[in-house]
Amino acid sequence: MTIGTQPALTEERIERLRQDFPILAEQPGGVPLVYLDSGATSQQPRQVLEAEWAFRTQRNAAVHRGAHTLAALATDDYEHARERIARFVGARPTEVSWAMNATDALNSVALSLAEANRAAVVDPTLRIREGDEILVTEAEHHANLLPWQRLADETGATLRWVEVDDDGVWTADAARALITERTRVVAFAHVSNVTGLIADVPAIVDAARAVGALTVLDACQSVPHRPVDLRALGVDAAAFSSHKMLGPGGVGVLYLSEALGAALPPARVGGSMITTVTMTEREYLPAPQRFEAGTQPVGAIVGLAAAVDYLEAVGMPAIEAHEVALGERLAAGAASIAGVRLVGPRPGEERAGLASVVVDGVHAHDVGQVLDAAGIAARVGHHCAQPLHRRLGIAATTRASTYLTTTEGEVDRFLDVLSGVRAYFGAA
Repeated sequence: MTIGTQPALTEERIERLRQDFPILAEQPGGVPLVYLDSGATSQQPRQVLEAEWAFRTQRNAAVHRGAHTLAALATDDYEHARERIARFVGARPTEVSWAMNATDALNSVALSLAEANRAAVVDPTLRIREGDEILVTEAEHHANLLPWQRLADETGATLRWVEVDDDGVWTADAARALITERTRVVAFAHVSNVTGLIADVPAIVDAARAVGALTVLDACQSVPHRPVDLRALGVDAAAFSSHKMLGPGGVGVLYLSEALGAALPPARVGGSMITTVTMTEREYLPAPQRFEAGTQPVGAIVGLAAAVDYLEAVGMPAIEAHEVALGERLAAGAASIAGVRLVGPRPGEERAGLASVVVDGVHAHDVGQVLDAAGIAARVGHHCAQPLHRRLGIAATTRASTYLTTTEGEVDRFLDVLSGVRAYFGAA
């Protein structure tokens, strides 16, 4: 069986892939590791570790500075990485710039819009004023909520949000109903990090574009797990993180469409992003360098390019199909356990390869301890989405998130241990 041009992720193929990940052979606490926390941070294969090590030991130098051979080699690696990542998400290299992480990238968009409001000469479509509106959803990660709260505070705009239902689900229809002539920005996650809900991006983009509003996509939980073409989706800006897609930490990716990248002023200024500086004036380079002040984490960026090579060799359609099946297995299994509440889309409804649950009578942190004792690494807490949890009337959830190396057996192991949690604490 093949999916696209790559074979499906059969048990045999997954087992071969797992050999590339040294950490999966570890036994923390003396039990085999079941890693179900890729939604927080993914593990790295040897190919990525070796690519970053090779750069640091053979070609490490400051990029776009100096005329010596080592600097030229480092710059070639740096720009090649930009081309690789751009192609991976359907973008042009000039539309991809680097950030510290996805949170930093999303902040950069909001801060640049704030700067545009202070500038004497700027594209009038970037102006945000009192009476304008910024639209988000009640399910957003704090990284895609707080920057817009602050921008609303600074500009006098009104922050509005799409409400979720009792399962934590929101719809494109609900979002479109709130997009009006006053809407200036619509910011939302492609895939929810808590519920696994997959947003109807084109429908929301079309509605926003009809009123001249910008769309900003949190793609942290989509780009690592499914084919994503940002230009085809039509969003104006997007952000995702290296460490969630087999790459090193410390680097995020900011996508700005050509039009937006040309119009936005930089959020941060300093070295490497200017053409001319006097004691009273400055001129900036065009995008993407305009948004890359200071020294960038070149080794980590090279590692990210290797991660993209690895993901494409496995096949993004195959990864997506594998995770969708695991997500359904998680949802159906969790929903069948007495005293366990599944958050997000119901079994049988479209979801990504993750599931968050509430165990009646047991705090999520205690659930996590039981799982950890069995060697299962899962995420517990509010997952940087306090408004969503507050709306659902819960303090925290337990989340299992899958990736390309996750097996059906690992999902079943999670469900088996989860089914015994209430009895363990005498809550059954």
